[in-house]
Amino acid sequence: MRILVTGAAGFIGFHLARRLLADGHEVAGVDGMTPYYDPALKRARLAQLAAQKNFSFDEAMLEDMPAMTAVVRRAAPDIIVHLAAQAGVRYSLEAPRAYVDANLVGCFNVLELARSAGVSHLLLASTSSIYGAATKRPFEELDPTDHPLTLYAASKKAGELMSHAYSHLWNIPTTAFRFFTVYGPWGRPDMSPWIFADAIAAGRPIDVHGHGEIWRDFTYVDDLVEAIVRLMSRPPAKGDPVAPVDSLSPDAPWRVVNIGRGEPVKLTVLIDAIERALGRTAVRNLTPMQPGDVPLTFASAELLEALTGYRPETSLDEGARAFCAWFKSYHALGNG
Repeated sequence: MRILVTGAAGFIGFHLARRLLADGHEVAGVDGMTPYYDPALKRARLAQLAAQKNFSFDEAMLEDMPAMTAVVRRAAPDIIVHLAAQAGVRYSLEAPRAYVDANLVGCFNVLELARSAGVSHLLLASTSSIYGAATKRPFEELDPTDHPLTLYAASKKAGELMSHAYSHLWNIPTTAFRFFTVYGPWGRPDMSPWIFADAIAAGRPIDVHGHGEIWRDFTYVDDLVEAIVRLMSRPPAKGDPVAPVDSLSPDAPWRVVNIGRGEPVKLTVLIDAIERALGRTAVRNLTPMQPGDVPLTFASAELLEALTGYRPETSLDEGARAFCAWFKSYHALGNG
């Protein structure tokens, strides 16, 4: 099967592409290689993928429709997995236009290309941040998501809504998945596991936001990929009784699915796990909650399990050990 993965040089895109190649698929990757974080890390991921004979890659920005059109024509995909985006909650306060360009215009371009390519399944990444100011826990797919707290979350909500419209109008089987705090080897330098590991290894103090009273549903990247692969093989159908997520338009082959462990863990427990994995103790600087942050994210994994028979299972200790082992080896090679 031919699968196009946008954001293939990114953290999740790399892991998904590697898994799809191992499963025998033909994978075409596209990525803008933006400098939001060090492109050298993206190139190192790509070098791993380029060693596989069934992988091809194009560098292109999502908002560049002529370039993206050429990518899709060459790839002739059966399935598109749209992971590329401008990520980061805090960066959306500094560079909001980047989110409009990538997450609104870019997502629209991917939807148009999925329609013209006639794909059998479009999958696209959303975020747990979409639940915003909601107070009900755990977060369920049918919960209201009308009060995002950052432009990042709002832009991902817009992507979900646009994808629903395209699914309804053009009968495109579409799955939007909401990620919950993904971590693991080859992760992003702007995310807390990397930030904490880098500071602890160097003996620098770490800032612990929310005075440590922040809880997250940490999801190990291999578990996330397993969930995506299983969802990929089960595209939504009109009136699907297992996933009646959109009760107002049940004729659209569209759904949204949380991907998380369903087990909130305090941020300080992550720090403890990284300390054990590195064999060093952190100097902790307790700081207030940051703008746009929420104290608790917590996924309901019931729908994912009903659809796939699977739910993320890697413990935080196991995942932290794997991340730190990779982190040390990556830096031992002179990277970072």
